[in-house]
Amino acid sequence: MRRLRQVTKIVREQGAKQLGVRLLTAATRRLGAEGEEMPVRLDDVRKADVEVRKPVVVPPIPEDGRLVVNWVTTPPSKGSGGHTTMFRLIRHLESLGHECRLYLYDTFGNTVADLEPGIRAAFPFFKGSIHDVTNGMADAHAVFATAWITAYPAFNDPCAGKRFYLVQDYEPWFYPSGGLYALAENTYRMGMHGFTAGRFLADKVRDEHGMPADHFDFGCDADRYRLGEEERDGIVFYARRKAPRRAFELGVLALEVFAEKHPDLKIHVYGEKIGDLGPQFLDHGLVTPDDLNAIYNRCFAGLSLSMTNVSLVPHEMLAAGCVPVVNDAHFNRVVLDNDHVRYAAPTPHSLARALSEVVTSPDFGAVARAAASSVEGRSWDAAGHELEKVLRRELST
Repeated sequence: MRRLRQVTKIVREQGAKQLGVRLLTAATRRLGAEGEEMPVRLDDVRKADVEVRKPVVVPPIPEDGRLVVNWVTTPPSKGSGGHTTMFRLIRHLESLGHECRLYLYDTFGNTVADLEPGIRAAFPFFKGSIHDVTNGMADAHAVFATAWITAYPAFNDPCAGKRFYLVQDYEPWFYPSGGLYALAENTYRMGMHGFTAGRFLADKVRDEHGMPADHFDFGCDADRYRLGEEERDGIVFYARRKAPRRAFELGVLALEVFAEKHPDLKIHVYGEKIGDLGPQFLDHGLVTPDDLNAIYNRCFAGLSLSMTNVSLVPHEMLAAGCVPVVNDAHFNRVVLDNDHVRYAAPTPHSLARALSEVVTSPDFGAVARAAASSVEGRSWDAAGHELEKVLRRELST
């Protein structure tokens, strides 16, 4: 039944021709031919003349100061770091009495009825309504794009509301130089106001694309991730085979080099199931935050790689006294800004060497306590406060 609804929705919104394109693409994939479905609707791209500036219409703010905010997002899923951060910001706004609405941008024909139960289960604190952005948005004070593909419908929709852009990564880097790179890059030229995860992204979109932007610092969920008393028995790797920016192949090679030098230590892997890599490896797959905290507390060091913006993982590791080993890059150093992070050149041997230096540290208990104390007080409330401050400032001008 759900599949039938998907097909019906695609035909209604994008026409039978687009359905035929999808079927042909699926067929070529089965035959082994190369090809990738467009992650954004072509009609949305065609409608968006990014060089044309539309007048900004903001409805009057009521005397009680409560704002209405539309969030255009891909369907949120449990375990998604980007969606988790978005909902942390929404939760803060809702706690202050502001109304937040979710507008889903889905290119696979799913309906809100299909998706809403999973969203409510994964983010049960969310109070707002959930809609399909293709049906149009109601007027709001602010409208947020939350990923490059959602910037197109946010830009095109005629509803009132100043446009903002939650930028959590430099998404053109997700693709080789080509059409998708350009389409992602063009969204920073739409005249929206950026609110970025860390200072690096704000500087980049401002300096390279002329996009006004503020940033928020990464928080840490201290209620979930904290120093325990478990006996540490190895290291941990955040593995995301399906996200090229997480450099899965490089990480596995580094772990293999490390394993040869430390055959007595366990290697915990989580994020995705990766299969049997040897007797030292414990493949946890997708885990709950509580289970993840227990894993961190069993590990001396954690390998967290990012070839674009840094992930949420290093701060979580630090809170549990697990020392992050991160590929050395300007964006990682700027955003993390923490003396307890170990940086290494992105080569298997350099990363393995950094891991070895951590696990052989004398008095690791003191190292773990210092790492955990370095992120004390880093809550997500600060990011929420910063967001409301930016909204108040921008909507009053």
